[in-house]
Amino acid sequence: MNKQQLASKIWESANKMRSKIEANEYKDYILGFMFYKFLSDKELSFLEANDFAQSDIEALTEEDAETVEFIKNGIGYFIAYDDLFSTWLNKGLDFTVADVRDALSAFSRHIHSSHKKVFDGIFKTLETGLSKLGDNSNSQTKAISDLLQLIKVIPMNNKQDYDVLGFIYEYLIGSFAANAGKKAGEFYTPHEVSVLMSEIIAHHLKDQPEIKIYDPTSGSGSLLINIGSSVAKHVNDANKIKYYAQELKENTYNLTRMNLVMRGILPANIVARNADTLEDDWPFFEDNDPINTYEPLYVDAVVSNPPYSQAWDPANKDADPRYKEFGLAPKTKADYAFLLHDLYHLKPNGIMAIVLPHGVLFRGGEEERIRTNLIKKNHIDAIIGLPANIFFGTGIPTVILILKQQRPTTDVLIVDASKGFVKLGKNNHLQASNIKKIVDAVIERKDVEQFSRLVTQKEIQDQGYNLNIPRYVDSSATAETWDIYATMFGGIPKKEIDAHSAYWKAFPQLRQDLFTESDTPYVNLATTEISQAIHSHQDVKGFVTQFNTAFADFKDYLKGELIGKMQSLHIAQQENVLSKDIFKRLADIPLVDKYQAYQALDDQWQGIAGDLEIIQSEGLDAAKIVNPNIVIKKKDGKEHEVQEGWVGYVLPFDLVQQRLLSKELEALKAKERELAEDSAEIESLMESLSEEDKEQLLNEANDAFVPAEIAKALKQAYAEIETPEIVALNEYLEFLATDPKPKKPPKEQFVKDHAEVQWSNIEANKDGTYAAPKVKAYLKQLRSGFSFEEGSLEATLVQVDELLAQEKELKAQISKDETVLHLLTKSTIEALEDAQVKALLEAKWVEPIVSAILALPNEVIEHLTDTVQALADKYAVTYTETTQKLTEAEHSLADLIDDLTGDEFDMQGLAQFQALLKGV
Repeated sequence: MNKQQLASKIWESANKMRSKIEANEYKDYILGFMFYKFLSDKELSFLEANDFAQSDIEALTEEDAETVEFIKNGIGYFIAYDDLFSTWLNKGLDFTVADVRDALSAFSRHIHSSHKKVFDGIFKTLETGLSKLGDNSNSQTKAISDLLQLIKVIPMNNKQDYDVLGFIYEYLIGSFAANAGKKAGEFYTPHEVSVLMSEIIAHHLKDQPEIKIYDPTSGSGSLLINIGSSVAKHVNDANKIKYYAQELKENTYNLTRMNLVMRGILPANIVARNADTLEDDWPFFEDNDPINTYEPLYVDAVVSNPPYSQAWDPANKDADPRYKEFGLAPKTKADYAFLLHDLYHLKPNGIMAIVLPHGVLFRGGEEERIRTNLIKKNHIDAIIGLPANIFFGTGIPTVILILKQQRPTTDVLIVDASKGFVKLGKNNHLQASNIKKIVDAVIERKDVEQFSRLVTQKEIQDQGYNLNIPRYVDSSATAETWDIYATMFGGIPKKEIDAHSAYWKAFPQLRQDLFTESDTPYVNLATTEISQAIHSHQDVKGFVTQFNTAFADFKDYLKGELIGKMQSLHIAQQENVLSKDIFKRLADIPLVDKYQAYQALDDQWQGIAGDLEIIQSEGLDAAKIVNPNIVIKKKDGKEHEVQEGWVGYVLPFDLVQQRLLSKELEALKAKERELAEDSAEIESLMESLSEEDKEQLLNEANDAFVPAEIAKALKQAYAEIETPEIVALNEYLEFLATDPKPKKPPKEQFVKDHAEVQWSNIEANKDGTYAAPKVKAYLKQLRSGFSFEEGSLEATLVQVDELLAQEKELKAQISKDETVLHLLTKSTIEALEDAQVKALLEAKWVEPIVSAILALPNEVIEHLTDTVQALADKYAVTYTETTQKLTEAEHSLADLIDDLTGDEFDMQGLAQFQALLKGV
């Protein structure tokens, strides 16, 4: 399984296993055990790297002080052999919840002093929560054993596995958040929002040799981790990043530390605190020496998603250096308190990004005062309005505020990104193209119509320091309008054609050729074949040629980048490399949305990146690996893992079949098409039956024939067929039935007397006579060859019987052929040459991107065609024509009333209706 499938499987199983435990709590248990497995596996890897034999590992106890100290110096902690995750698994039925309690207690005793702040108390939430996993020791043991079995398959011992582990961890956190309702906001920022903030901050930090980043409301730590991932696109040494995290809730604080450690971040680069950010600010010091270790925290970047509009205590904080320059947030809404905290901790060249409710842009009172001071002191760099319903647990609109301590400009970039999203389930989500567009707008500080605008301080001052986004950026869709003259008399208003100026700028001659010339403000179409006129026009053909020329060598370029450099390219940076190339090719191409092209790249990139991680870790031969396809099936009321065939580790079976086994695949597809045709014909015959026949011949759901009923009905129909030959054969069978052992002469005489029977078509006994079974078989053959009247029920039954038999045979053949092809695909993958692997990777990675991007010009042309057709249809029928037709219809209906009859009152009513229709 790839990491997505593995994460999904673990989530589904975990969600079922949690029973009545709240998702928000259960996440702490499964994630805690994942982290313990990570630490256990890391220790085993360390021991193996230092030449410890298996017997040495099994002898590890805390009594061996020298070895304990050696291990603690190497990895920062020590776990005895009996307490290792793998040992728990090996204990089988001897494992109990007490083993976990003892191990977690021992772990806290064996943390190296240099790692104390990273690991101390990290399992407290898990320890205290074990009792909630069951009512007694046995049920707790059972619940824990199930969890251990669930997560034992997660790999955690090399560079690629860090990514797999981190992906699964983040996937589970997100999935638990989706199930945790309002509580989700306590520990989770949606991944795409985190990426958006991280990309903006990473660009600002990209040229710095060392970086300090801080999240004062760290939650699960995903914001910090995503900044690290984004910065990695610009730098090659991830160890130059130091992470500071502060979190109020202890269980969430533990999540932060676990998440950071499991991503391979050096413990020396992790500084985390469990404290109230607003009450317990971070000048940092050691408890045992506060004076000499005092260290005010100033960082290169702060990122945060604090709890929205939370109450706080501003009392006695007037002199607090975080707030004294700007003011105190109202006690009912701490939003600006968090913002000012973040700003205070920035270095002079630092940057911060914070997610807050939309109200901070325009609310009055103390918030207005703070907002005014922030603008006057030139700290607000950009405002990004996000779509509503994008965070778990709240549907309110939110904004990201980007602030800096020092800025070279005084204007503010305002972005309305509220319209760019896709809906997935209950929530709205930002796509990669939405994120890229926002990030580019912020980095380039550019005006984009209906999306972003640079606003001067003077304009903001004129608006009373109200930053409500619609005051500065109008992203609303243009309202539909109707031209009164065109509605009455026809024609297409020139001003409505002008509204699509981007097309006419790109295709200047096309406009002249599509529409007639006119001295009035109205024109008509010069053709009725709109699509053909547009597609065949020289301007449009030139546009397609220009695009194709720009991308003429694009496939070779991608092949060179992805296939040629697959072992050495920097995976984190490569998507950015490819997107820059795409944007460069599109620089002079009109109409094509470069962000749509970027989305086409990103749609494929996650899969490509996953494959590249495998190949860079395990070599090209990894693409020749085929793994068992494990699925969950129910048996005796319980779920079991069973193998259903095989699956390619890197190369999908269907791709290999299409490229290397096309002959076998086509033969299978031909049978499948034949089966589909038979099924369609059977369905058509079902529809032709009367309701009475359906009741007799179909199943209860009325969606399939019952073969036994078909056979029964046919037998009855054939029994009623009488021809001289059939009558004689039935008489022969009756003759045999009355005398089970008739002598030979009477039988010979019967045959001689009935020349109407083609006796030569029946297999004779050795003595020249005919046995009943052979006669019955011939009788069946005669009846089946009888043609019933076309359209009769009997004829339909014969047709259904033949089709059902053919369908059954085809299904058996297809099942057999599928198995043969599946096994042939497995052996083909395992025997691939390197050149074949590269060709298949090209088909999997390169071709879908090229195909999606080369389709973009046609999408532009089709959109233009739809636009022109809509203009034509809009005024095709005038109001005058419609009114005239309606009047004619009314008079026609009035005339028909003359032919109606009724009693005195009916006729009076009809007369009044007729008068209304005629307008009398």
